Amino acid sequence: MSELWVALSDIPADGREFSFADQSIWQDRWKEFGMNAAPGEKNLEANVTILPQGDEAALVRGTLKGSVKVPCDRCATPYEIEIDTSFDLYEELPAEGEEEEAEETRLRKNDNGVVELDMAALLWEELALALPIKPLCSDGCKGICPGCGRDLNTEECACPQDEGDPRLAVFRDLKIK
Repeated sequence: MSELWVALSDIPADGREFSFADQSIWQDRWKEFGMNAAPGEKNLEANVTILPQGDEAALVRGTLKGSVKVPCDRCATPYEIEIDTSFDLYEELPAEGEEEEAEETRLRKNDNGVVELDMAALLWEELALALPIKPLCSDGCKGICPGCGRDLNTEECACPQDEGDPRLAVFRDLKIK
């Protein structure tokens, strides 16, 4: 798992801009979480401004742009998703004694007492939030036939059509008023 710790003590009070273009930040996590994703034609790139808020907190503002190839949820054909998102996050160290109860934070104190921010975790989360919940190659995607496994977008299904119980055929033309 890729980690990228930035020490808040190294950042001036008026903030500092960072640019992250290393693709391993995202690709390592794709493997870790078992995602069937691949880099798109445009590499992912994040531009981030970190503004320290005292000694134990930071405001993180940034943009994430690029593209990712993911499989369609209906037909499993890989297609490219354009990523263009911006984010504003506030991160702070949990108070002493609250570490176990606090949600996962991306801030920690290292062995030397320096507060650090895990940018790899933060950028991964922003990418995950930018991806669609149900990725579809198109709104009209027909998917895959559950019987024969053919892609219904490119070819017709060869499965025999079930006409149902012949004893109930009389009800097929029944109209209810």
